[in-house]
Amino acid sequence: VMVGQVQVGGGAPIVVQSMTNTDTADIEGTARQTADLAKAGSELVRITVDRDDAARAVPHIRDRLDQMGVSVPLVGDFHYNGHTLLNDHPACAEALAKYRINPGNVGFKEKKDRNFSSMIETALKFRRPVRIGVNWGSLDQALLTRLMDENHLSANPIDARAVMHEAVVQSGILSAARAEELGMPANQIVISAKCSEVQDLIAVYRLLATRSEHALHLGLTEAGMGSKGIVASTAALGVLLQEGIGDTIRVSVTGDPVLEIPLAYGILRALNIRKIGPEIISCPTCGRCEIDLLKLSAKIEKALTGQKEYLKIALMGCVVNGPGEAADADIGLAGGRGQGVIFKK
Repeated sequence: VMVGQVQVGGGAPIVVQSMTNTDTADIEGTARQTADLAKAGSELVRITVDRDDAARAVPHIRDRLDQMGVSVPLVGDFHYNGHTLLNDHPACAEALAKYRINPGNVGFKEKKDRNFSSMIETALKFRRPVRIGVNWGSLDQALLTRLMDENHLSANPIDARAVMHEAVVQSGILSAARAEELGMPANQIVISAKCSEVQDLIAVYRLLATRSEHALHLGLTEAGMGSKGIVASTAALGVLLQEGIGDTIRVSVTGDPVLEIPLAYGILRALNIRKIGPEIISCPTCGRCEIDLLKLSAKIEKALTGQKEYLKIALMGCVVNGPGEAADADIGLAGGRGQGVIFKK
Protein backbone atom coordinates (compact mmCIF):
# COMPACT_ATOMS: atom_id res chain seq x y z
CA VAL A 1 0.00 0.00 0.00
CA MET A 2 1.43 3.36 -1.01
CA VAL A 3 0.51 6.17 1.40
CA GLY A 4 2.00 9.22 -0.25
CA GLN A 5 5.63 8.20 -0.70
CA VAL A 6 5.54 5.66 2.15
CA GLN A 7 5.12 1.96 1.37
CA VAL A 8 3.22 -0.18 3.85
CA GLY A 9 3.56 -3.94 3.45
CA GLY A 10 4.86 -5.79 0.43
CA GLY A 11 8.22 -6.44 2.04
CA ALA A 12 8.81 -2.82 3.06
CA PRO A 13 10.23 -2.06 6.52
CA ILE A 14 7.56 -1.86 9.22
CA VAL A 15 6.20 1.68 9.26
CA VAL A 16 5.89 3.63 12.52
CA GLN A 17 2.98 6.02 12.86
CA SER A 18 1.21 8.14 15.44
CA MET A 19 -1.80 10.44 15.82
CA THR A 20 -2.17 14.04 16.90
CA ASN A 21 -4.25 14.89 19.97
CA THR A 22 -4.89 18.51 18.97
CA ASP A 23 -8.17 19.97 17.76
CA THR A 24 -7.71 19.63 14.00
CA ALA A 25 -9.52 22.94 13.49
CA ASP A 26 -6.47 24.52 15.17
CA ILE A 27 -4.36 24.70 12.02
CA GLU A 28 -1.14 25.99 13.55
CA GLY A 29 -1.29 23.74 16.60
CA THR A 30 -2.01 20.63 14.56
CA ALA A 31 0.68 21.43 11.99
CA ARG A 32 3.21 22.07 14.75
CA GLN A 33 2.45 18.78 16.54
CA THR A 34 2.49 16.90 13.23
CA ALA A 35 5.92 18.35 12.51
CA ASP A 36 7.10 17.31 15.99
CA LEU A 37 5.86 13.77 15.37
CA ALA A 38 7.59 13.64 11.99
CA LYS A 39 10.83 14.93 13.49
CA ALA A 40 10.65 12.22 16.16
CA GLY A 41 10.31 9.60 13.41
CA SER A 42 6.59 9.16 12.75
CA GLU A 43 6.38 8.14 9.10
CA LEU A 44 2.61 8.63 8.89
CA VAL A 45 0.52 10.98 11.03
CA ARG A 46 -3.21 10.49 11.58
CA ILE A 47 -5.47 13.43 12.39
CA THR A 48 -9.08 13.49 13.54
CA VAL A 49 -11.58 14.76 10.97
CA ASP A 50 -14.84 14.87 12.90
CA ARG A 51 -16.68 18.01 11.79
CA ASP A 52 -16.80 20.70 9.10
CA ASP A 53 -14.29 22.99 10.84
CA ALA A 54 -11.77 20.16 11.02
CA ALA A 55 -12.32 19.17 7.38
CA ARG A 56 -11.90 22.78 6.24
CA ALA A 57 -8.62 22.98 8.18
CA VAL A 58 -7.00 19.90 6.63
CA PRO A 59 -5.78 21.46 3.34
CA HIS A 60 -4.39 24.43 5.28
CA ILE A 61 -2.55 22.06 7.63
CA ARG A 62 -1.08 20.33 4.58
CA ASP A 63 -0.01 23.68 3.13
CA ARG A 64 1.53 24.75 6.42
CA LEU A 65 3.50 21.51 6.68
CA ASP A 66 4.76 21.94 3.13
CA GLN A 67 5.92 25.45 4.02
CA MET A 68 7.80 23.95 6.98
CA GLY A 69 9.44 21.38 4.73
CA VAL A 70 7.58 18.49 6.39
CA SER A 71 6.42 15.94 3.84
CA VAL A 72 4.92 13.35 6.21
CA PRO A 73 1.65 11.93 4.77
CA LEU A 74 -1.56 12.83 6.62
CA VAL A 75 -4.18 10.17 7.33
CA GLY A 76 -7.76 11.24 8.00
CA ASP A 77 -9.54 9.52 10.90
CA PHE A 78 -13.28 9.33 10.17
CA HIS A 79 -16.21 8.11 12.25
CA TYR A 80 -20.00 8.43 11.80
CA ASN A 81 -20.00 11.34 9.30
CA GLY A 82 -16.92 10.66 7.17
CA HIS A 83 -18.97 10.15 4.02
CA THR A 84 -20.54 13.60 4.43
CA LEU A 85 -17.29 15.37 5.25
CA LEU A 86 -15.38 13.85 2.34
CA ASN A 87 -18.21 14.67 -0.05
CA ASP A 88 -18.67 18.25 1.20
CA HIS A 89 -14.96 19.07 1.42
CA PRO A 90 -13.12 17.80 -1.67
CA ALA A 91 -10.03 19.85 -0.74
CA CYS A 92 -9.81 17.84 2.48
CA ALA A 93 -10.19 14.57 0.57
CA GLU A 94 -7.37 15.59 -1.75
CA ALA A 95 -5.02 16.81 0.99
CA LEU A 96 -5.19 13.53 2.89
CA ALA A 97 -2.96 10.65 1.82
CA LYS A 98 -5.21 7.92 3.27
CA TYR A 99 -8.64 7.56 4.85
CA ARG A 100 -9.33 5.54 8.00
CA ILE A 101 -12.85 4.03 7.93
CA ASN A 102 -14.39 2.32 10.97
CA PRO A 103 -17.01 -0.14 9.64
CA GLY A 104 -18.77 -0.11 13.00
CA ASN A 105 -19.38 3.64 12.76
CA VAL A 106 -20.59 4.23 9.21
CA GLY A 107 -24.31 3.71 9.80
CA PHE A 108 -26.85 0.95 10.23
CA LYS A 109 -28.74 -1.36 7.87
CA GLU A 110 -29.17 0.17 4.41
CA LYS A 111 -27.35 3.37 5.41
CA LYS A 112 -24.24 1.41 6.29
CA ASP A 113 -23.49 0.23 2.76
CA ARG A 114 -24.46 3.57 1.25
CA ASN A 115 -22.19 5.55 3.54
CA PHE A 116 -19.32 3.06 3.27
CA SER A 117 -19.64 2.99 -0.51
CA SER A 118 -19.57 6.79 -0.64
CA MET A 119 -16.24 6.88 1.22
CA ILE A 120 -14.73 4.21 -1.01
CA GLU A 121 -15.90 6.07 -4.11
CA THR A 122 -14.19 9.23 -2.85
CA ALA A 123 -11.01 7.25 -2.21
CA LEU A 124 -11.17 5.90 -5.77
CA LYS A 125 -11.79 9.36 -7.18
CA PHE A 126 -8.69 10.78 -5.50
CA ARG A 127 -6.70 7.53 -5.80
CA ARG A 128 -6.24 7.23 -2.06
CA PRO A 129 -5.74 4.03 -0.05
CA VAL A 130 -7.95 3.22 2.92
CA ARG A 131 -7.58 1.58 6.29
CA ILE A 132 -10.49 -0.56 7.37
CA GLY A 133 -10.10 0.11 11.07
CA VAL A 134 -12.21 -2.15 13.24
CA ASN A 135 -12.34 -1.26 16.96
CA TRP A 136 -13.37 -3.67 19.72
CA GLY A 137 -15.26 -0.85 21.45
CA SER A 138 -17.27 0.18 18.38
CA LEU A 139 -17.95 -3.17 16.76
CA ASP A 140 -20.67 -3.68 14.15
CA GLN A 141 -23.51 -4.68 16.49
CA ALA A 142 -25.63 -6.30 13.78
CA LEU A 143 -22.75 -8.61 12.82
CA LEU A 144 -21.96 -9.40 16.45
CA THR A 145 -25.62 -10.17 17.24
CA ARG A 146 -25.92 -12.49 14.23
CA LEU A 147 -22.78 -14.40 15.17
CA MET A 148 -23.88 -14.66 18.80
CA ASP A 149 -27.29 -16.01 17.72
CA GLU A 150 -25.69 -18.53 15.37
CA ASN A 151 -23.34 -19.66 18.12
CA HIS A 152 -26.23 -20.07 20.57
CA LEU A 153 -28.03 -22.37 18.13
CA SER A 154 -24.88 -24.31 17.27
CA ALA A 155 -24.49 -27.93 18.37
CA ASN A 156 -20.97 -27.03 19.54
CA PRO A 157 -21.06 -23.44 20.79
CA ILE A 158 -17.81 -21.65 21.48
CA ASP A 159 -16.90 -19.18 24.22
CA ALA A 160 -18.57 -15.77 23.86
CA ARG A 161 -15.20 -14.02 23.76
CA ALA A 162 -14.14 -16.20 20.84
CA VAL A 163 -17.34 -15.12 19.06
CA MET A 164 -16.31 -11.51 19.57
CA HIS A 165 -12.89 -12.29 18.10
CA GLU A 166 -14.62 -13.75 15.06
CA ALA A 167 -16.87 -10.71 14.77
CA VAL A 168 -13.87 -8.36 14.77
CA VAL A 169 -12.09 -10.41 12.12
CA GLN A 170 -15.16 -10.78 9.92
CA SER A 171 -15.91 -7.05 10.15
CA GLY A 172 -12.50 -6.24 8.73
CA ILE A 173 -12.43 -8.95 6.08
CA LEU A 174 -16.00 -8.42 4.86
CA SER A 175 -15.54 -4.65 4.69
CA ALA A 176 -12.31 -5.07 2.72
CA ALA A 177 -14.10 -7.45 0.35
CA ARG A 178 -16.89 -4.91 -0.15
CA ALA A 179 -14.32 -2.20 -0.90
CA GLU A 180 -12.80 -4.48 -3.53
CA GLU A 181 -16.25 -5.09 -5.06
CA LEU A 182 -16.56 -1.32 -5.42
CA GLY A 183 -13.26 -1.19 -7.31
CA MET A 184 -10.67 -0.60 -4.59
CA PRO A 185 -7.51 -2.60 -5.42
CA ALA A 186 -6.51 -5.06 -2.70
CA ASN A 187 -3.06 -3.47 -2.57
CA GLN A 188 -4.67 -0.18 -1.51
CA ILE A 189 -6.31 -1.59 1.61
CA VAL A 190 -4.89 -1.84 5.13
CA ILE A 191 -6.84 -3.66 7.85
CA SER A 192 -6.61 -3.08 11.57
CA ALA A 193 -8.53 -4.78 14.37
CA LYS A 194 -7.70 -2.95 17.57
CA CYS A 195 -8.51 -4.32 21.01
CA SER A 196 -7.68 -3.03 24.48
CA GLU A 197 -6.66 -6.38 26.00
CA VAL A 198 -3.37 -8.02 25.08
CA GLN A 199 -4.65 -11.57 24.63
CA ASP A 200 -7.64 -10.40 22.58
CA LEU A 201 -5.36 -8.46 20.25
CA ILE A 202 -3.02 -11.41 19.75
CA ALA A 203 -5.90 -13.82 19.08
CA VAL A 204 -7.60 -11.49 16.59
CA TYR A 205 -4.47 -10.72 14.58
CA ARG A 206 -3.46 -14.37 14.43
CA LEU A 207 -6.85 -15.07 12.84
CA LEU A 208 -6.52 -12.10 10.48
CA ALA A 209 -3.06 -13.13 9.37
CA THR A 210 -4.29 -16.58 8.33
CA ARG A 211 -7.41 -15.34 6.55
CA SER A 212 -6.32 -12.13 4.84
CA GLU A 213 -3.53 -11.07 2.49
CA HIS A 214 -4.02 -7.36 3.18
CA ALA A 215 -1.44 -5.20 4.90
CA LEU A 216 -2.07 -5.09 8.65
CA HIS A 217 -1.82 -2.17 11.06
CA LEU A 218 -1.01 -3.17 14.65
CA GLY A 219 -1.95 -1.24 17.75
CA LEU A 220 -3.35 -1.87 21.21
CA THR A 221 -6.13 0.68 21.66
CA GLU A 222 -6.80 2.39 24.99
CA ALA A 223 -3.53 0.92 26.23
CA GLY A 224 -3.45 3.24 29.23
CA MET A 225 -1.15 5.69 30.99
CA GLY A 226 2.50 5.44 31.88
CA SER A 227 4.13 2.08 32.41
CA LYS A 228 0.82 0.21 32.07
CA GLY A 229 0.36 1.35 28.47
CA ILE A 230 4.00 0.80 27.59
CA VAL A 231 4.11 -2.72 29.03
CA ALA A 232 0.78 -3.79 27.49
CA SER A 233 1.65 -2.45 24.03
CA THR A 234 5.11 -3.99 24.12
CA ALA A 235 3.75 -7.37 25.19
CA ALA A 236 1.07 -7.47 22.49
CA LEU A 237 3.07 -6.05 19.60
CA GLY A 238 6.18 -8.00 20.56
CA VAL A 239 4.40 -11.35 20.26
CA LEU A 240 2.78 -10.52 16.92
CA LEU A 241 5.85 -8.94 15.34
CA GLN A 242 7.96 -11.90 16.39
CA GLU A 243 5.50 -14.12 14.49
CA GLY A 244 5.89 -11.98 11.39
CA ILE A 245 2.47 -10.33 11.73
CA GLY A 246 2.10 -6.60 11.05
CA ASP A 247 3.20 -4.04 8.47
CA THR A 248 2.75 -0.77 10.35
CA ILE A 249 2.48 -0.06 14.07
CA ARG A 250 1.39 2.53 16.56
CA VAL A 251 2.13 2.44 20.27
CA SER A 252 -0.83 4.23 21.89
CA VAL A 253 -0.19 5.79 25.27
CA THR A 254 -2.16 8.45 27.10
CA GLY A 255 -0.43 11.83 26.91
CA ASP A 256 2.04 13.45 24.54
CA PRO A 257 1.92 11.45 21.27
CA VAL A 258 5.55 12.33 20.49
CA LEU A 259 6.52 9.92 23.28
CA GLU A 260 4.96 7.07 21.29
CA ILE A 261 7.60 7.19 18.58
CA PRO A 262 10.74 6.11 20.50
CA LEU A 263 8.65 3.37 22.12
CA ALA A 264 7.65 1.99 18.73
CA TYR A 265 11.21 2.06 17.41
CA GLY A 266 12.38 0.57 20.68
CA ILE A 267 10.13 -2.46 20.17
CA LEU A 268 11.38 -2.90 16.60
CA ARG A 269 15.00 -2.57 17.73
CA ALA A 270 14.58 -5.00 20.61
CA LEU A 271 13.22 -7.62 18.21
CA ASN A 272 16.00 -6.89 15.70
CA ILE A 273 13.34 -6.13 13.10
CA ARG A 274 14.28 -2.56 12.27
CA LYS A 275 17.25 -0.69 13.64
CA ILE A 276 16.85 3.06 13.44
CA GLY A 277 17.78 5.72 15.94
CA PRO A 278 19.96 5.34 19.04
CA GLU A 279 19.79 2.29 21.28
CA ILE A 280 20.97 3.21 24.75
CA ILE A 281 22.12 0.39 27.00
CA SER A 282 22.64 1.41 30.60
CA CYS A 283 23.25 -0.58 33.74
CA PRO A 284 20.50 -0.95 36.37
CA THR A 285 22.29 1.25 38.95
CA CYS A 286 22.92 -1.33 41.65
CA GLY A 287 25.05 -0.70 44.72
CA ARG A 288 28.22 -0.98 42.64
CA CYS A 289 27.39 2.09 40.53
CA GLU A 290 29.98 4.83 41.13
CA ILE A 291 28.72 7.65 38.87
CA ASP A 292 25.46 9.64 38.56
CA LEU A 293 24.16 7.43 35.75
CA LEU A 294 20.57 8.71 35.87
CA LYS A 295 21.65 12.28 35.25
CA LEU A 296 24.07 11.24 32.51
CA SER A 297 21.49 9.01 30.77
CA ALA A 298 18.89 11.80 30.74
CA LYS A 299 21.44 14.19 29.24
CA ILE A 300 22.42 11.70 26.53
CA GLU A 301 18.79 10.85 25.64
CA LYS A 302 17.94 14.54 25.27
CA ALA A 303 20.98 15.16 23.07
CA LEU A 304 20.02 12.27 20.78
CA THR A 305 16.38 13.30 20.22
CA GLY A 306 15.53 13.02 16.52
CA GLN A 307 18.68 11.01 15.73
CA LYS A 308 17.79 8.70 12.81
CA GLU A 309 21.07 6.80 12.42
CA TYR A 310 21.28 3.56 14.39
CA LEU A 311 23.87 3.73 17.14
CA LYS A 312 24.38 1.34 20.03
CA ILE A 313 25.39 3.43 23.02
CA ALA A 314 26.42 1.92 26.37
CA LEU A 315 26.48 3.89 29.64
CA MET A 316 27.92 1.76 32.41
CA GLY A 317 28.62 2.74 35.98
CA CYS A 318 31.02 0.16 37.39
CA VAL A 319 33.94 -2.13 36.60
CA VAL A 320 32.06 -5.46 36.58
CA ASN A 321 30.11 -5.39 33.30
CA GLY A 322 31.00 -1.87 32.24
CA PRO A 323 34.11 -2.33 30.12
CA GLY A 324 32.72 -5.37 28.26
CA GLU A 325 29.37 -3.77 27.43
CA ALA A 326 30.95 -0.44 26.49
CA ALA A 327 33.54 -2.07 24.25
CA ASP A 328 30.76 -3.93 22.38
CA ALA A 329 28.91 -0.69 21.55
CA ASP A 330 29.45 1.90 18.82
CA ILE A 331 30.12 4.39 21.58
CA GLY A 332 30.46 3.45 25.23
CA LEU A 333 31.31 4.93 28.59
CA ALA A 334 32.47 2.84 31.52
CA GLY A 335 32.77 5.10 34.54
CA GLY A 336 33.78 4.81 38.15
CA ARG A 337 35.29 6.73 41.11
CA GLY A 338 35.86 10.03 39.39
CA GLN A 339 37.24 8.63 36.17
CA GLY A 340 36.02 6.75 33.11
CA VAL A 341 36.94 5.16 29.82
CA ILE A 342 35.30 6.12 26.51
CA PHE A 343 35.13 3.46 23.81
CA LYS A 344 34.39 4.04 20.12
CA LYS A 345 33.59 0.94 18.06
